[in-house]
Amino acid sequence: MKVEYEKISPDTGSSFRLIHWKSQNDRFFWHYHPEYEIVFVRKGSGKLHIGQHLTNYEEGELVFIGPNLPHTGFGYGVIGEHEEIVVQLREDFLGESFLYTPEMQQIRHLFEKAKQGLSFHGKTKKSVAAKLQKMLNLSHFERLVELLNIFQALATTTEYSALNAPEMLFDFSHKDENRINKVYEYVEHHYREPIDTQVVADLVSLTVPSFCRYFKKITHITYTDFVNEYRINQACRLLFENLSIADICFEVGFNNISHFNKTFKQLKGKSPREYRLSLIK
Repeated sequence: MKVEYEKISPDTGSSFRLIHWKSQNDRFFWHYHPEYEIVFVRKGSGKLHIGQHLTNYEEGELVFIGPNLPHTGFGYGVIGEHEEIVVQLREDFLGESFLYTPEMQQIRHLFEKAKQGLSFHGKTKKSVAAKLQKMLNLSHFERLVELLNIFQALATTTEYSALNAPEMLFDFSHKDENRINKVYEYVEHHYREPIDTQVVADLVSLTVPSFCRYFKKITHITYTDFVNEYRINQACRLLFENLSIADICFEVGFNNISHFNKTFKQLKGKSPREYRLSLIK
């Protein structure tokens, strides 16, 4: 799973790009780009990985991602309904000096904070989601005005959390990038098998203790927790299919149903059975 560079161009007749995905988007898994990005997930759930922040997202997620901050595509690997609205733009999308005018001071600070990755909640999330939905039916000029209103709303709210600490802004060295890619690739192909930390430590030329410290420093999660989260996300996909929960448990690499149920509930907030029932409501 290589960190890919995504080339982005503005829409024709516009200074930014507005996308309305109504299905899975498997083009990019772990990628980066110099543009800022707003993502609103209208439907679907999955794994959220932005910089060093790794968690799960649910329907209604709203994030603002800064430039060159590696992240996963929200539609990657999702089974079932998935819909998102995305806005992508360069810092100088309205000219090099635009953000440095007096009226843009709060928005300029927002853009600076977005380099950590921001997740919004509460009334702000609801109002901005409505504005993003509205943008889909506006002219190019009206979209621009609405986008500035969105930035002002995001810049003046306290209803957000930073996804990465300021002192840990994502800055992988080439060596780090290669190591993490090797680990992710290994998990992708071997998550059904028993966890053998020695194998993956050898893969990146580290001792087991050094690898465990290194992986947690880079991702803010232990290797074991990362594997379990990956397995549970695969289990969520399989719950759409006509498989028993016991079969799914063993298919994704767990060898104990009780442990599988407990881990699933910790990560998803409901049991596998409850999760499956929620899919058909």
